[in-house]
Amino acid sequence: MKKAGILNRHLAGALAELGHGDGVLVCDAGMPIPAGPRVVDLAFRAGVPSFAQVLEGLLAELVVEGATAAQELRGPGRALLEGHFQDLELVPHERLKELSAGARLVVRTGEARPYANVLLRCGVFF
Repeated sequence: MKKAGILNRHLAGALAELGHGDGVLVCDAGMPIPAGPRVVDLAFRAGVPSFAQVLEGLLAELVVEGATAAQELRGPGRALLEGHFQDLELVPHERLKELSAGARLVVRTGEARPYANVLLRCGVFF
């Protein structure tokens, strides 16, 4: 058994299959999940695990070359994303939902705050 990193076998396997340019939607419990992408649902109860916890864990495992979020996102969630992504692209929430249909992986958190969603674009480590 792994002793560090992501322990969820479904998530670890899905991350290992990602390539350059693939999209990963990290979303709150209320985001409509598009048909098609692989889904790893981590939601346990409202707020557990939080969007911030899941994002931090994913960023420790992935190379990310860009991110897109809803322009409606405010407060700590927006500050969190702006702290990680200096070129954060902001689009209307409806557009983010459209873009999420092209994601290869959806990771659902237990977050219960509106617009706590981000679409990550995978980069390469070399």
